[in-house]
Amino acid sequence: MKGTEHLTVQREGATLVLTLNRPDARNALSLAMLVGLYDGWLEADADDTVRSIVLTGAGGTFCAGMDLKALAGDRMQGQHHRDRLKADPDLHWKAMLRHHRPRKPVIAAVEGHCVAGGTEILQGTDIRVAGESATFGLFEVRHGLFPIGGSTVRLQRQIPRTHALEMLLTGRPYSAREAAGIGLIGHVVPDGTALAEALEIADRINACGPLAVEAVKASVYETAEMTETDGLAAELARGRPVFDTADAKEGTRAFAEKRPPVYKRA
Repeated sequence: MKGTEHLTVQREGATLVLTLNRPDARNALSLAMLVGLYDGWLEADADDTVRSIVLTGAGGTFCAGMDLKALAGDRMQGQHHRDRLKADPDLHWKAMLRHHRPRKPVIAAVEGHCVAGGTEILQGTDIRVAGESATFGLFEVRHGLFPIGGSTVRLQRQIPRTHALEMLLTGRPYSAREAAGIGLIGHVVPDGTALAEALEIADRINACGPLAVEAVKASVYETAEMTETDGLAAELARGRPVFDTADAKEGTRAFAEKRPPVYKRA
């Protein structure tokens, strides 16, 4: 488990927990954080013992967006991080889940501010839990900027367009309850419990067949913009091979024998 000075990585059973760890700056995105994030996504997908990922923030906040001063000036963290970005100019977009989608499910555990770049990263996650005092929003237009992390494309596909346009064009903050009401997040929990709830969801995912879970996630995303006919054909192509796996046989056998299944990704 690598991590960086602004991104911590730890295991909780079969879940890899990535924590944005710059609480003094409300976890604003730095280059060190972005490098750590991208490495975390890659680590999770490369390790077959990892079945889910939880993304959260330290210090009672999720992410207040991009630290433009740090990224533009001498405060960028470490020459080795700059070298990584130079070698892969797309790294920051991959870290923010704009140009990269992990094959393992990603659950966001949000407390406090999740705004600007934080809300943009959120749109790349699969399941979202927030404390009741969490705040969401895309503030870029208030500063004459453009939310270039994918929000003008993704948001209207995740929530009704009228709500997407209001969020994008007004730059106003949204409460957790309001965000849940428009479908941006799925769970609102008492403050301080978002991570625990996310880990419980992860545990339920981890108990399922990993090949089936990954195939289901892949099918949902790859068919999202297809016609129904094309999508159903793609679903069959993605789903049929799952039935031929040893895990599928183990799952049905365990059900018949009234015992927990033991999946082996085979």
